[in-house]
Amino acid sequence: MGLTSLITGAVVVVLVLMFLSSMIKVVQEYERGVIFRLGRLVGPRGPGLILLIPIIERMVKVDLRVITMDIPVQEVITRDNVTVRVNAVAYFRVVDPNAAVVNVADYIRATSQISQTTLRSVLGQVELDELLAEREKINQKLQEIIDEQTEPWGVKVSIVEIKDVELPESMQRAMARQAEAEREKRAKIIHAEGELAAASQLAEAARTLISVPGAVQLRFLQTLTEIAAERNSTIIFPLPIDLLTPFLENRLAPVRSSIQPGSED
Repeated sequence: MGLTSLITGAVVVVLVLMFLSSMIKVVQEYERGVIFRLGRLVGPRGPGLILLIPIIERMVKVDLRVITMDIPVQEVITRDNVTVRVNAVAYFRVVDPNAAVVNVADYIRATSQISQTTLRSVLGQVELDELLAEREKINQKLQEIIDEQTEPWGVKVSIVEIKDVELPESMQRAMARQAEAEREKRAKIIHAEGELAAASQLAEAARTLISVPGAVQLRFLQTLTEIAAERNSTIIFPLPIDLLTPFLENRLAPVRSSIQPGSED
């Protein structure tokens, strides 16, 4: 008799604990509990302690924190017919717990699938150069489209970022050759511009030397002084006739003065 009473008491205690566990629920600060009463939506509750009517009411917890979701690698053919492999990451959170439970069976998987299809669709409309150079613009477009499609599910997509763009090896080699050609082109243009600027400066210096008497001789003497500092080699330097003209005029001046005009002696 005593053993039967003890077993009966234990069963009652277990039943009471099961009843309390189904009646008392705790919802964290970052969660909301969506309540259904006999299958009908009542609404979200929480955070904190929630009391449910056993058997009649049922609760589904929804996490409101930001979820980081990796978008798997997608093979995309761009508008200029280049095949690339692209992966991305999306950040989203639930803003309407009711819609996230009632309107979609699995909002995380649904958001992942719509992100993959949108990534392929958007990148298929852009060229490779635009994909590589205007990634911020493409990220903004992806975020707007995915957020618009997930809005009926109570999901807010805040950020979508393309992480990596993998190009075929042949395209990488072609782009490397193109970049090298562009660098050589810029180098030749810069060299030509430097030659043009130097020629312009040399022409200006020549005009200045010609306009000043004796400037050419002074420049010649300065050049000789600079060459004289180098004693390791023999330098043959041409001697301009203009440099000797003043000396020749000084030597010929007495001769010219002794010859009178019109004398035939």
